[in-house]
Amino acid sequence: MGTGTSNGVPQLCCDCEVCTSPDPRDNRLRSSLLLTENGKNILIDCGPDFRQQMLQHKVESLSAILLTHEHYDHVGGLDDVRSYRAVDVYAEQRVNDTLMRTMYYSFAANKYPGVPEMKLHEIIENCPFEAAGLSIIPLRLLHAQLPVLGFRIGNVAYLTDLKTLPEVSFEQLQGLEILILGTLRYTPHFSHLMVSEALAIIERLSPKQTYFTHISHAFGKHEVVTKQLPENVHLAYDGLKIVMEK
Repeated sequence: MGTGTSNGVPQLCCDCEVCTSPDPRDNRLRSSLLLTENGKNILIDCGPDFRQQMLQHKVESLSAILLTHEHYDHVGGLDDVRSYRAVDVYAEQRVNDTLMRTMYYSFAANKYPGVPEMKLHEIIENCPFEAAGLSIIPLRLLHAQLPVLGFRIGNVAYLTDLKTLPEVSFEQLQGLEILILGTLRYTPHFSHLMVSEALAIIERLSPKQTYFTHISHAFGKHEVVTKQLPENVHLAYDGLKIVMEK
């Protein structure tokens, strides 16, 4: 649904070659992923571009939302959930507490008519849970010093906003078909992976295919970067669809 970092691409007040690129693959909304299985839709992260993404892809139902952490570029679209029926939201308790504070009107005893209807569920790292019929494993990641979650669903893993992957999470990520990995740019960043760090993780995990997401304009143009990456490593782009065989 989106593959951009917190600023999106193009970034405001920037006229670099990426932000002015005519290639639609260089236009990146804030990062999120939609999983569709047996007619049910599960969204991972609900950033400020949520409304635009749902309209663009004509998503008319939403069964569950999984939240990696509480940063605004990952939760800023939750007010627009009001357009759907009551949605189950799965997150760590710290994140749920943040939502109950910032979106207090959705959880009040006497709700104002029309507010978003969300049911919050606490999830705990390494403890599998079920959402919309899918078994999901929440995995610990570190976003600088902030504990965040990644998710493994079957042989697919979605890991965004990380700098460090703890050893226990490496153990949980063996045998992947698809790895979707947050990789910001080629140069170092204090809280996100750069390309060399992401490639080291890929070498250890050996997934069949890897897609980079949470990409900044500093990464470079899609057409150029794609030619520089290993054969089984790709730049994701907004609207990319990956079909998994059962």
